[in-house]
Amino acid sequence: MYDTKKELAVVALSTSESNPGNYALILEETETRRRIPMIIGAAEAQAIAITMEQMKPARPLTHDLFKNTLAALEVELVEVLIHSLVDQIFHASLLLKKNDGTQLTIDSRASDAIAMAVRFNAPIYTFQFVVEEAGILADVFFANNKKGSLAEYSLPELEELLERVLAKEDYESAARIRDLIERRRNV
Repeated sequence: MYDTKKELAVVALSTSESNPGNYALILEETETRRRIPMIIGAAEAQAIAITMEQMKPARPLTHDLFKNTLAALEVELVEVLIHSLVDQIFHASLLLKKNDGTQLTIDSRASDAIAMAVRFNAPIYTFQFVVEEAGILADVFFANNKKGSLAEYSLPELEELLERVLAKEDYESAARIRDLIERRRNV
């Protein structure tokens, strides 16, 4: 079941249009540019954004506390592995190494694992089958440097995008695209 590990990079974080009150975290597989959208909570989004923006909160956040604890115990975060997708929920592990070389694997929510990875500057990996199951080609949504805004797509581009999203069985996105196409046709 497990196959080749693929490195991921955090490429975007924004409010979620489909899940108000949550955030969309976009990870990109570094070789193929397939993007994996992940809906995360506000606290995890804040933890990731604060670190990525190099902001210093007045007091340590929970993820900072965990990082400081690991450092005090001389434990290093080697990597984060998003190892599966079950019922649209990503599952991850923190791969840790103690100062004596002993390795530990800790189960984690993917959003928390990513918040830790950005703090430790640790790589984020997943398996090829997760990329294939959850990934979307960056060119599908970001063609012509449109940065994913559906408003900037022409009608033929929206129709092509609708076909691709339906092929991935992403019916929520398909419904939004279909509604936009219908509005444009009725104008």
